[in-house]
Amino acid sequence: MNTPNPALRESATFDRGVISEIQRAAETGIYDIRGWGAKRTLPHFDDLLFLGASMSRYPLEGYREKCDTDVVLGDRNAKFPLHLDIPITIAGMSFGALSGQAKEALGRGASEVGTSTTTGDGGMTPEERGQSKNLVYQYLPSRYGMNPDDLRKADAIEIVLGQGAKPGGGGMLLGQKITERVAGMRTLPMGVDQRSACRHPDWTGPDDLAIKIIELREITNWEKPIYIKVGATRTYYDVKLAVKAGADVVVVDGMQGGTAATQDVFIEHVGIPTLAAIPQAVQALQELGVHRKAQLIVSGGIRSGADVAKAMALGADAVAIGTAALIALGDNSPRYAKQYEELGSAAGFYDDFQAGKDPAGITTQDPELSKNLDPVEGGRRLANYLRVLTMEAQTLARACGKSHLRNLEPEDLVALTVEASAMARVPLAGTTWIPGAL
Repeated sequence: MNTPNPALRESATFDRGVISEIQRAAETGIYDIRGWGAKRTLPHFDDLLFLGASMSRYPLEGYREKCDTDVVLGDRNAKFPLHLDIPITIAGMSFGALSGQAKEALGRGASEVGTSTTTGDGGMTPEERGQSKNLVYQYLPSRYGMNPDDLRKADAIEIVLGQGAKPGGGGMLLGQKITERVAGMRTLPMGVDQRSACRHPDWTGPDDLAIKIIELREITNWEKPIYIKVGATRTYYDVKLAVKAGADVVVVDGMQGGTAATQDVFIEHVGIPTLAAIPQAVQALQELGVHRKAQLIVSGGIRSGADVAKAMALGADAVAIGTAALIALGDNSPRYAKQYEELGSAAGFYDDFQAGKDPAGITTQDPELSKNLDPVEGGRRLANYLRVLTMEAQTLARACGKSHLRNLEPEDLVALTVEASAMARVPLAGTTWIPGAL
């Protein structure tokens, strides 16, 4: 066994990961595509702490005093807004990117705890609609699988202008995942890479978007809430334009969003962290006088009940999870350690969502691999995970003296780092100082 030479010193700029990527690029001549989101360390919710109540604030007793969790989404204009039991929703992930079994499992899990799931690019599947009490239908630049009948079957419509993993970039589904069924739903050839446009062909600006929103409302008899989803970049301006165009709900997806398989250079170098995006979105809503009237959903790296509670304390009405939901279903499970190793990866590291070889049966269209995911069991696991997130968030809210998750506020938070303090606009712990505050 060779032991490392203690005199060797790794370059901070050209470390082994960078060297490996340069060598891969030189050998293949193609850029790297993957999922799993940004892998660099970014300011995130872990950089915030709650100020639990003790003397100057009065905590709630967990066994006797309630902490409610319900949320209403879309009551600004829609006849039938969504009434959810918990403020944790399932983000859009397409059939094509995910197996039919995975889409069914997401619907089952979300419905069991009284929340919503979302279709993603590629249209609505019977499995998902049949198992989803509340289903949000995504309207993307590709318009793959889009038809008015499915719009009417949905409980809300989400117009996607961007995603956290790739703001400014279109969707990507490689040919090895384009089966006959996927191709049929998208009206495109089998086995050929499918790339969505980076912008909608129906409009060139917010004025045209307002016309499209009216069109969607008329198609659905003004019954369905209209969401607009943006990747977190120029969040303050994007949120203002979305609201002025007529959105009932704005979804802001930070750069830690990870389910979209796309170019590594996009994932690591485009967008801003979720932590930085929330206060910008809230400021925009407040200045328009619609904070809490037009709801804000935040996604991108939500993992725990602490993340949920912190996002809501910063001003979100709800959150959406994607990568965490797939992990709850069984993605990267040690159960498939041997199979991951055969693919050149390992349990906990597998990020080749685009390859269609996922042994957990989640990010694949291979019928044999898909059988590895039992949608009933997967739904049960997801429901358990959502319950835990909710209970964790309630525990933190009670500790801050709040009888509802929506009552959490920035005053309940402090930051551990100067960067997090400046981004989240809450004081640095032990001080009253917020960097950049006037």
